[in-house]
Amino acid sequence: MTDSGAGESVASAPGEGLPEGWVRAQIGDLCDVNPRGFAEEPSDDDLISQVPMAFVEAESGRMDASMQVRFGDFKKKSLTRFQEDDVLFAKITPCMENGKIAKAQGLIGGRALGSTEFHVLRSAGGVLPEYLTHYLLQRNVRRVAEQHMAGAVGQRRVPRPYLAGLEIPVPPLSEQHRIVAKLDEQLAHIEAGEAAVSSAIALRQSLRDALLNLYVLGRNQESSSESVQEIQAQSSRKIPYGDLLPLPHGWKWRVAREVCPLITSGSTPEASLMHSGFGEIPFLKVYNIDKRNGVDFSIRPTFVDRVVHEGKLKKSRVAPGDVLTNIVGPPLGKTAVVPKDHTEWNINQAIVAFRAGPELLPEWLRFVLLSPYVIGLLLKTARATAGQFNIALSTCRELPIPVPPLAVQRQLCEFLSVKLAEFDSLDQGVDEVAEQPSELRGALLHAAFAGTLVPQDPADEPASALLDRIRVQRQAAVKPARKRTPRKTMSKPASSGQEELPL
Repeated sequence: MTDSGAGESVASAPGEGLPEGWVRAQIGDLCDVNPRGFAEEPSDDDLISQVPMAFVEAESGRMDASMQVRFGDFKKKSLTRFQEDDVLFAKITPCMENGKIAKAQGLIGGRALGSTEFHVLRSAGGVLPEYLTHYLLQRNVRRVAEQHMAGAVGQRRVPRPYLAGLEIPVPPLSEQHRIVAKLDEQLAHIEAGEAAVSSAIALRQSLRDALLNLYVLGRNQESSSESVQEIQAQSSRKIPYGDLLPLPHGWKWRVAREVCPLITSGSTPEASLMHSGFGEIPFLKVYNIDKRNGVDFSIRPTFVDRVVHEGKLKKSRVAPGDVLTNIVGPPLGKTAVVPKDHTEWNINQAIVAFRAGPELLPEWLRFVLLSPYVIGLLLKTARATAGQFNIALSTCRELPIPVPPLAVQRQLCEFLSVKLAEFDSLDQGVDEVAEQPSELRGALLHAAFAGTLVPQDPADEPASALLDRIRVQRQAAVKPARKRTPRKTMSKPASSGQEELPL
């Protein structure tokens, strides 16, 4: 092993705590970081892949390279150029945190144009692209990279110097091949388990949706045309009342503003008027509506003073029993009932509150707004603005509400409460199973990069020897800087005591 001199790679020193033959090396010693262009420039008529950021999957390290473009049509645009086996690292938030890291493969003609927000890592031969991809996909690696991001909020980026200086454990090349093969084998099993869990979650949600639609719309009973006559005689700017499904005899479709004395959206005061963790009046935000359609005020609780509650925010005051749903997303349609933990609450501008009138039970109103059919009528009116979906408060007031007799509402609420509790119990079990693949993946990757996933082979060439050769080759390939010819300057004549005029 050669001595490491000034300016040489630290890769020639063995890594502390690593198996025999391993070293720690900076990515910049292992790869060309953001190399210029392709190893071989295509002609204008050549077809190559185009890979926007959206074509790289989060977490999996896969990309869709099927989109092809004519190189000459795009070569003057400032797109990132990469080629087969390069490793892409999305440097901008939020894609970086979400796992937008992939090995380039399946490229048309072996070359591609991609998002300008990719860093490109091209291996110099000492690290397999697959090994590097697996390492960078680790959550803890992305989390630390996030801490080193620079720039304005919403547009922060991982700097090139940070990525180039990131140290990773490097096994002998033969062992890298064994590690990658083992990882691919085991990760395939984990992904199969995740697919099975996803299918179970989708099936569970379909059953839940079907149950709610069946009983909220009375589809298990004979329908009556009389149930839609009254509302069809009215008009709505956004919702086609004429297309509503008929309800059972004795039920009616009613416009929300007719059966809800209060339908209001919230507002958000200046940051100085909100208090984190303590205060007089709890202030609800969308993240306080959990995935099981309840209010979870333990998540970043925010409060406002009573003066603000009764002054600037008086139109967004809500009370226990009011039904909330969010009108800004994604996602849209998160629904919950205001709990009795406090006698008064307030809501922000992304939430609308419905208060049940004498014709409705609050719990029935909640089930109605959980029904995919009813809430779907509202979601169809959403408008997209800068990646956000918004529903107008005026449209919420026009929402059709199925209204059975109160006695029927009470019976159905009791039945649906029991059934949804069973689904909630199932949810908890599925959630516990759903966490296992992530835990297994983390343990598997930790074993891979600690050197315990596959056995070491004493016959493998140490990684330090390979990296030393690569360093020498890279140094030899560097072109010497061209010597500049000094500019000729006219010598200044000796001063004669008089100022000389310019020629």
